[in-house]
Amino acid sequence: MTPITGSIVALATPMHTDGSVDYPTLRKLIDWHIAEGTDCIGVVGTTGESPTVNVEEHCEIIRVSVEQAAKHTERHVPIMAGCGANSTAEAIELAKFAKKVGAHCQLQVVPYYNKPTQEGQYLHFKAIAEAVDLPVILYNVPGRSVADMAHDTVLRLAQVPGIVGMKEATGNIERAQWLIRDVPKGFAVYSGDDPTAVALMLCGGQGNISVTANVAPRLMHELCVAAMAGDVKRAMDIQFKLMPVHKHLFVEANPIPVKWAMTRMGLCGPTLRLPMTELTPSNEPVVEGALRAAGLI
Repeated sequence: MTPITGSIVALATPMHTDGSVDYPTLRKLIDWHIAEGTDCIGVVGTTGESPTVNVEEHCEIIRVSVEQAAKHTERHVPIMAGCGANSTAEAIELAKFAKKVGAHCQLQVVPYYNKPTQEGQYLHFKAIAEAVDLPVILYNVPGRSVADMAHDTVLRLAQVPGIVGMKEATGNIERAQWLIRDVPKGFAVYSGDDPTAVALMLCGGQGNISVTANVAPRLMHELCVAAMAGDVKRAMDIQFKLMPVHKHLFVEANPIPVKWAMTRMGLCGPTLRLPMTELTPSNEPVVEGALRAAGLI
């Protein structure tokens, strides 16, 4: 796999007012991200409302995204397909489809709700890597999945052929430093936490899988370029500008605030699928203020 580096948007999934997936707007978002410098587009992850799309929709979002990105022959931007599930069989099914339609790699989250042991996690990801020849990016987000992937489990999985990286979304920089120090050469560690992404990249991380990039793709690309080049001043100048956005896009559960922000910017509509609901009106000025502070509206 050609290594992915830089700004990887965790793309929100646009929806019509009736709750159906808005594929024309999805195509426009992909065009916009490619024009704005996003380095890789991650689809159907947490921000993409993966828990509330069915398997058919999940596959179609991946297919449309790959197809639309491929139209941009002037600049190749890979698709990172979210294929995570708390059923190993379903995760494999999604990964096989992503491979078939040409996704660059797959993002596989620690199985949520059923709380597998460390051995269960190891066998889950190993089974996926062995079943589908599509590079695997592990995704550890214990705040969502409850189950946490231990350091030693990551190191075991890093030895499995086809497992090539990890999205580290705990926000714990000390933990990330140990990972970057201990994983084998060629195994990428990505931030999955916008507020701490600069620090992780300055420690040797390969990029940021970002919620903020949904509304600030150009700035996030520039931030990642600076951080990975060791340009602390430039990276922190951008980070300071984006800090209110990082913070207030989580004033309610993701992706509620980012969907509202994207609507405010004219990028898509505000619809989410239950049990996710639209942003509480009292929080609208909070998110709008963050967008204004960053010069995004």
